[in-house]
Formats: sequence, structure tokens, C-alpha cells
Amino acid sequence: MSNKLLVKNAKQVVLICNNGEKFLTKDGMQKLCVIENSSLVIGSDGLIKDIGPASTIDFQYAGVLFDKVIDATGMCVIPVVLFDYCVSGLVDAHTHPVWAGDRVHEFAMKLAGATYMDVHRAGGGIHFTVEHTRAALPSTLLASLTGRLGRMQRAGTTLVECKSGYGLELQTELKMLEVIETARRTLPINISSTYCGAHAVPKGKTVAEATTDILKVQLPQLRERMSAGALRVDNIDVFCEQGVFDLSSTRSILQAGLDMGLNINFHGDELHPMNSAQLGAELGALAISHLEEVTDDGIAAMATAKTAAILLPTTAYILRLPQPRARDMLEAGVIVALGSDFNPNAYCCSMPVVMHLACVNMRMSMPEALAAATINAAYALGRSHTHGSLEVNKHGDLLVLNAPRWEHLIYQLGGHQELIRYVVIRGNVVYNNDKTMDF
Repeated sequence: MSNKLLVKNAKQVVLICNNGEKFLTKDGMQKLCVIENSSLVIGSDGLIKDIGPASTIDFQYAGVLFDKVIDATGMCVIPVVLFDYCVSGLVDAHTHPVWAGDRVHEFAMKLAGATYMDVHRAGGGIHFTVEHTRAALPSTLLASLTGRLGRMQRAGTTLVECKSGYGLELQTELKMLEVIETARRTLPINISSTYCGAHAVPKGKTVAEATTDILKVQLPQLRERMSAGALRVDNIDVFCEQGVFDLSSTRSILQAGLDMGLNINFHGDELHPMNSAQLGAELGALAISHLEEVTDDGIAAMATAKTAAILLPTTAYILRLPQPRARDMLEAGVIVALGSDFNPNAYCCSMPVVMHLACVNMRMSMPEALAAATINAAYALGRSHTHGSLEVNKHGDLLVLNAPRWEHLIYQLGGHQELIRYVVIRGNVVYNNDKTMDF
């Protein structure tokens, strides 16, 4: 039986980690595992079989058949030879990619000074998207989702978290989750599915009524679909915020999801310090997103509980919010991950752009940003045993870069279109970009 892929003679292979670590913190994020002049083998099952010096791999696999060979030494442009770097596929730990309705008009409102909640109260924001998503056909939602995931994939994302949350009632939430399920089964990109029925309080309902509907109507139906094998859902999310779901309702919903076997991965401490971080740590949350207003006690609680912080620099940038306290979290030993927060309010499909913003605005180093967008983001989705680093028996998800150093993926703002030569998922080349760039 032939192997799927041989990537040979790479100038560097950025493993991220190589001792089975499920996440990296503090100093570990500064010292990523990199091996020089190496080759990598992916087997017919899509898992990494071997990584090592190019000469050793050449000798061990002499005469072995491969479905495809990527020879790093064979790629160049005039007048400069570009050395190829092999990097683990990127992981986007927080997205809202299933929706209908265009909210470009809200960008003008925000530029004129409107806050997130100003837009929300004016009938825009989530409720605008909910109205259009409820009316959209599943086929329409799937077509737009497929296009968005394709853009993410071309920007180097190989594992992405996808939320529902623009239904706020049973049928539309299930419709969104079914669209995500169809994408998971038919597209090459890896998907972690999240039920986010508590994304906002539906019009005409109180928080108590919305909470009861989720607990008594939506979650039981979701459990039934999951038990029947019709849906695979991995995580439960709640928007814990003033004017949305308070701490008590958030606790009830998250606990119910946990009892169903879902990972807790929710929005917290974004606009106001809600003590969401402490709640998440208490419940054993896998991850909490946003955290622009997290307190010192919340940071300490997350570090102790090994609850990941999914930081979203695009949100703070677009909404002109305070930047998440990445440096404080890193120093405290919190597991810091990154996500794009792709949604109609923060339209960014590119994890390289997210990493760049994390470095410039949140003062992360480039190795920290790469670790946060690979192994730690995979940890935040409960997938770091299979994704997030280039290690034997993990999924063969990787990027091959046309660049003199891997750091160019972060350094060149918006330059990933030229830098990413190949995107590989489970050993299959899902994107072959023949553009090269003259340095």
C-alpha cells in the first residue's frame, strides 16, 4: 500500500511541539520545536508516519511509493531561491460562519462612533442576522458556508470551530447545526461544531423565558438528534454579558450542556467584567472566548483550571474595545489560544492576519502567536491529541510556505495569498497555489 504524501528537503519543519504536549504556556510558547533540512511522511490513513532529517527519510523510504511528493528544493522564482518551510495547519478556535444577511452598513455606524450595544438596540447586530438566517434555505446557508470555509482553508486554516447562534429558536438552530454537519461530512476542512442557542435573548422573550426554552425545548431535541447519529456537536456556548445572559442563566445552560457530554466553550467578560472566567473555571470549561474585561481573579482561576483563553484581536480592533490582556494571561500561565471571530460583525477569514494583530496589538511574540493558533487552539477545541502540531500519529495537516523564514506568515500583513504554497489536510493537498513572491 502506498503512502499519501512525502514532503522532502524542507529548509525547516516547525513541529510546534514534539513530546506529546497538549498545550504550551509561558516559556514553552517561546521555544517552538523546529528541525532543519527535514522531510515528512504521511501515510494512507492521513496520519503522520515519520519526520526526520531529509537524508534519513530518503534512505528509509527508498523505493516506497507515494501518491504525491512535494520537493521543497524544486521551487524557486527568479531571481531568488525561496526556501520552503513546513508548518502545522492553523486552527481557528472561534467562528460564526453560518448566516444570511449583509451587515456592511453597520460598519459605517461603528466608524461614526456607535458601540456594539448601540447597534444592537437599533435593531442591528445579532437580531438583524437572526431575521435573515431564519428565512434562508439550508441550501443557501450551505453554499455561503462552503465559500467562507474555502477562504479560511486557502489562508491556512485546517481545523475550524463553527457555531450556530443566529436562530435563537429550535428549528433555525437545528437548521444551522445540520448545515455545519453537512459541511463536516463533505468538505476536507476539519470542523468542531458548537451549539450557541444562547447567543442573544430573542425578541419578545425575557432572559428567564429564553433560558427555559433552551433547557426544556432546544437541548432535549439536540440530545435526541445527537443520540440518533444525525448530528455531531462538540461544544456548548453562551454569550454571558449584561443585557444578554446573566451569570445564573449562563451557569444553568452550560451545566446542562456539560451533562450532555458537550465541552464548555463560551463567550465571557467581553464588554463588562461578569466573573465569567471564574464561572468557567469552576465548571471545568475547556475554553472561554473574548475576555477583554477579565479580572485578575479570573485570570488566576483560568490558569489553575487549565481553561484556555481564546483571544480575538479582530473584535477588539473592529469594535475599538480594550485589547485582551494577553501578556498578563501568558505570565500567569493561562493557555492562550487565538480565533478569528469570523462573523458579520468582524469579517476576517485569515488566521495569519489574526496572528499579526495579536503580535502588534496584544504584544505577543511570533512564536507565541503561532503556538496560540495551532496547539493551544486545538486544545481549546479538545483536539490537541490529534491536531495542532506535526507529530507522529497526528493528522497530516500542514502548510508548505514559500518564504525564507516561517515568521513571514505573520510578518507580512495580508501576504498569505503568496506565501502559502500548499495546504494539506490528512495528507491530501487541498490547495495548491502556484503564485510565488519575489523577496
